[in-house]
Amino acid sequence: MTASPRSPSYWVEATQALAACDPVLASLIEHHRPFVLGSRGDAFQTLARAIVGQQISVKAAQSVWNRLVECVETVEPHTVMVARVEELRAAGLSQRKAEYVRDLACRFHEGSIAVTDWPRMDDEAIIEQLTAVRGIGRWTAEMYLIFNLARPDVLPLADLGLQRALSIHYNRSRPLSRRKLGMVTRPWTPWRSVATWYMWRSLEPASGAAGGRP
Repeated sequence: MTASPRSPSYWVEATQALAACDPVLASLIEHHRPFVLGSRGDAFQTLARAIVGQQISVKAAQSVWNRLVECVETVEPHTVMVARVEELRAAGLSQRKAEYVRDLACRFHEGSIAVTDWPRMDDEAIIEQLTAVRGIGRWTAEMYLIFNLARPDVLPLADLGLQRALSIHYNRSRPLSRRKLGMVTRPWTPWRSVATWYMWRSLEPASGAAGGRP
C-alpha cells in the first residue's frame, strides 16, 4: 500500500496499524483510497469561513463570504477588526456572526490565537484556544485540527456522521454506550483522525462522492 503524494507522512503507518488492529477498518482501508489532509489556506480566513457558514447552505455561505470580501477588501484580522458591526451585517452576516468574526479578528490581532505556537502545542491546548472564540465550538476546532493541521489523533465523538458509522459497523445500527465507544475506539490511538476519516468514507454512496466533512 502506498500513500498519495500529498497524503500526510504518517498515513501509511497509520493505515497499516489500524488494519492490523480492527477488521472493520481493514476492510474500509482496502476499499477507499488515501485522502489529502493538510493546510487549506490561511488560518484566520478558514475559521472565519466556518463561522460565516454556520447553519446556512454552502451556496448562501459563499454569497455572504463574497459580500464580506467586498466590504473589507481583504479578509484579514486587522480589516475585520476595524469594520463596524453594521458594515458586517450589511454584507449579510447576522448580528451574532458579525460579533463572532470580530472577536476572532481581535484574538488573532492581539496574539491570544498564535498560529506560530501551534506546532509546539498539543491538540487539547489548541482546541481550548479556539473554543475561547465566540462562535467556535469543539466540533469546529476538531475539524480544523483534522483537515487543516492534519493532526493524526483527533476523535470528534460529537460528530453525527461518526456516531452513525460507529453504530452501523459496531452495534448493528444501534447507538453505542459510552463504554462501548471507548472499547471500539481505544485501539485506534494514536491514529484516531485516520480511523475517523475512514468511518466517514463508509457512509458515502458507492460512487465515491465527497462526504459532508469540511
